[in-house]
Formats: sequence, C-alpha cells, structure tokens
Amino acid sequence: MTFKVYYQPTKTATPRRENTHALYIEAASEPEALSLVEENTNYNIEFVELLDEKALEFEKKGPNFKLTTF
Repeated sequence: MTFKVYYQPTKTATPRRENTHALYIEAASEPEALSLVEENTNYNIEFVELLDEKALEFEKKGPNFKLTTF
C-alpha cells in the first residue's frame, strides 16, 4: 500500500501550514509507515494518509511524486 505522509521538517519549530511537506512511502499498514518515517528522520509527522487507486494515480501525475525508501 502507498501512504502519503505530511510532515514538518523539524520537531523544534512551531508547525505552520506553509512549511508542511509530503513524502510517499510503501508500507503494509499505517502504523508501519509512521514507524518507518519516525525511525529514519527527524520530521514532525502531522498526518499519514492511505492513497486509494484513484488518489495514487492523481499523485503520480504531479511533479513531486517520488517513492521514499529507507
């Protein structure tokens, strides 16, 4: 399954909508996706979203789509 993870680049700064970034990751479940990002980054994770087929196809058309691997 593919998840879109919304995050702030640092845990020390106050979260701001303008600073929210996203990455895409393959994982078996939402907790696994969350765990992978937490273990391998210092990001402040805001939200983890499971992408269904239509959403994934839409995201793939965007210029910033790239699956992250750790």
